[in-house]
Amino acid sequence: MNALALLVPLALGLGLAALAFFGWTLRNGQYEDPDGAAARILFDDNQETPRCPPPDSR
Repeated sequence: MNALALLVPLALGLGLAALAFFGWTLRNGQYEDPDGAAARILFDDNQETPRCPPPDSR
């Protein structure tokens, strides 16, 4: 019975912390465009990568 007196408030506290964290992520826009971010990785950027100049042939 003593274990329940510790575990029940601990479980409720963790649940409330998870709910608060979920609310924080909603307010900060973490879930606004999940499909766009997944598709954006598939497309190339229009920028070219800088190339190294050829070594001097001396």
